Amino acid sequence: MATAHPLTATTDNTSHANPGRPTRAKAEADAAVRTKTSPFRHLGPNWYAPVMGTAIVATAGAGLPFEVPGLRTFCTAVWALALTMLVALLAARAAHWRHHRDQARAHLLDPSMAPFYGCLSMALLAVGGGALVVGRDWIGTPAAVALDAVLFSTGTLIGLAAAVAVPYLMVVRHRVDPSQATPVWLLPLVAPMVSAALGPLLVPHLPAGQARETLLLACFAMFGLSLLATLVILPMIFARLVTGGPLPLALTPTLFLVLGPLGQSTTAVDKFAVAAPGVVPAPYDQGFGILPVLYGVPVMGFALLWLALAAALVLRARRRGMVFGMTWWAFTFPVGTCVTGAEGLARHTGLVVYDGLTVALYALLLTAWAVATVHTARGLVSGRLLAAPRPALAVPAPTTVRTT
Repeated sequence: MATAHPLTATTDNTSHANPGRPTRAKAEADAAVRTKTSPFRHLGPNWYAPVMGTAIVATAGAGLPFEVPGLRTFCTAVWALALTMLVALLAARAAHWRHHRDQARAHLLDPSMAPFYGCLSMALLAVGGGALVVGRDWIGTPAAVALDAVLFSTGTLIGLAAAVAVPYLMVVRHRVDPSQATPVWLLPLVAPMVSAALGPLLVPHLPAGQARETLLLACFAMFGLSLLATLVILPMIFARLVTGGPLPLALTPTLFLVLGPLGQSTTAVDKFAVAAPGVVPAPYDQGFGILPVLYGVPVMGFALLWLALAAALVLRARRRGMVFGMTWWAFTFPVGTCVTGAEGLARHTGLVVYDGLTVALYALLLTAWAVATVHTARGLVSGRLLAAPRPALAVPAPTTVRTT
């Protein structure tokens, strides 16, 4: 069985001519029954994307270059929502693994689903980082530090494991070719970059000396790990677009995932520059101080180029009938990393243009988050987003394509 993308409703090509095969109506009815009796069976790791997208709304909003009455409270409330979503999803995924291990194993062996295990890491990291940025307003700094320490440690270990395990599975178990390259392949490789960007928040809370320097340099190592891995995969994605044409409509939003390593790495070098003085000995602390400008400015320039290209392809797909799928959450977290990256550039350069860029990107993030949230809520209430892959009646060769 060939499997396409898990974020997007399922079609299974079957022939009308064979009376032994199910009709569409019967197949949809059977899928509804299966979903009603087992709502967790088809709950994949891609569902961590809404947690990531919600958490980044809170942390990005907290760094905006101006004061808005009620903004801090809004950001803290959104972070609390992300924390609640994370707890509920962890429980649901535990039920999935306990009662549907066959499906869980199938996800690991599915080249379109396995990369989403990187989202588990990033969801933990995003909520943990948000605890120190805004969550401390409600739960207090000691509790925020403890929560972030647990989520950062767990998320980093999972992210490093995914960065090795998923490429390993792609090499030895998955059967893929260059024509199947999509930005989803970046997900397990971006997770260590999220650790690199959020780890420096914990540095001031560690004992001075070895502990602080070790954490900061470990974050810098993860920065390099993720950046170099991204530079290996990104040319394959661009080559696939140029030689193979646009992605399928349902997968087109995943083009925004490329913004993740770009914006997150720009955010990371900003955090390194803030944390390095007094932690890393001279002259290396000065080296960290120049990275936000020497690295961040050109990378943000490329991020804006990719944003324009991806947006044009999304508009093209929308005109051709692209409808909502879980892929739309790709419009949130990657854009949010560009917001935090632009905030860092504004602080280090003092240029008003980066303040304006920050505001524009955050407005885009808020809009995308609101749209994705409303559609996801509707899909959950109707049961469509948790439904089994839906058999479709079309051409002879059976193929399953997940679009919800």
